[in-house]
Amino acid sequence: MADARFIGSPIYRGSVYGARHPLSIQRVPAVIDLARALDWLPVARYRTSPRAKSAALTRFHTSGYVAALQAAEAAQSVSDAVRARHGLGTLSNPVFAEMYRRPATAVGGGLLAAELVAGGGVVHNPGGGQHHGMPDRAAGFCYLNEPVLTIERLLQMGLSRVAYVDIDAHHCDGVEAAFAGREDVRTVSVHEARRWPFTGALQDTGGGAAFNLPVARGFNDTEFALVLEEVILPAVADFRPDAIYLQCGADALLEDPLARLSLSNRCHVATVRALRPLAPRMIVAGGGGYNPWSVARCWTAVWGEIAGVEIPDNLPEAARAVLRGLMWHRKGRPDPALLTTLLDAPREGPVSADLKADIAQLKARLRAVV
Repeated sequence: MADARFIGSPIYRGSVYGARHPLSIQRVPAVIDLARALDWLPVARYRTSPRAKSAALTRFHTSGYVAALQAAEAAQSVSDAVRARHGLGTLSNPVFAEMYRRPATAVGGGLLAAELVAGGGVVHNPGGGQHHGMPDRAAGFCYLNEPVLTIERLLQMGLSRVAYVDIDAHHCDGVEAAFAGREDVRTVSVHEARRWPFTGALQDTGGGAAFNLPVARGFNDTEFALVLEEVILPAVADFRPDAIYLQCGADALLEDPLARLSLSNRCHVATVRALRPLAPRMIVAGGGGYNPWSVARCWTAVWGEIAGVEIPDNLPEAARAVLRGLMWHRKGRPDPALLTTLLDAPREGPVSADLKADIAQLKARLRAVV
């Protein structure tokens, strides 16, 4: 696709939340290196993300919170009062060297993506997708809420409707809360049931703006294909959006340590392919994902779909070397397929009766609001 762009930044290279934190792994740099090893990322398609300014951040976050985040990075410490009020310096959202600059760069990438798709097109911003951040508080590894700020920018540019689709294993609580009751944003989230943040129940409508589908452990490719066809695509198509924002979290994949779903990365690629014709503009962000090999392969395959290149059955040596070079504090090495291929083998299975019933409820609600 001639209108495809990729957004990255040097700030992600070497930046980690802490030695044992789930985000101790390299994700965006691995995607960049893998895409370049495949000759999928020419200079003309790559953009370096700027860092969002404080004024841009306060379109959603409070000025006090932004100041506290900046001060925490400068001091590399927080007081007990700041920790209690803003959620900074916790196990989930620790103090680390780039704790303000890195999320502000992710937001800058989202705002740049909005500008790049102004006249149409699709942008991959794998550093984005932080969907748990609240106006005055960090949560769930998210210091700032890039999806909310990016969507608000799209609307500020004159767009009338934006569809937000989230296939992360965790519910998009920050995004749903930000757009609750709105008529210009529709959120669709497929996430693991009884998984943190324990929101996004089937009956939760976000004031009419949200469609939530919590799924059971072991959720497989066959079930995802049904959800895509019966829920995600109709909910987006009937909304007739001017732009689609896809939060493409990789933690719903079988290998991820922080969820218990069983998808292959073919589901993520299929989602991009199916959603792309439904709006003239599309932004595809990252999100969760805590296995370095599955994340790198997933988001690189997603970029391949966006860029319109053919995904090979077996990776060339240069790409294999990138995957071999990834490190993880957990013991053991990945299955050989994660070092030699980009697309997972299909992970098909039965469709549960409970899922069919939940889909029927959402379809009935969708018919009622159309």
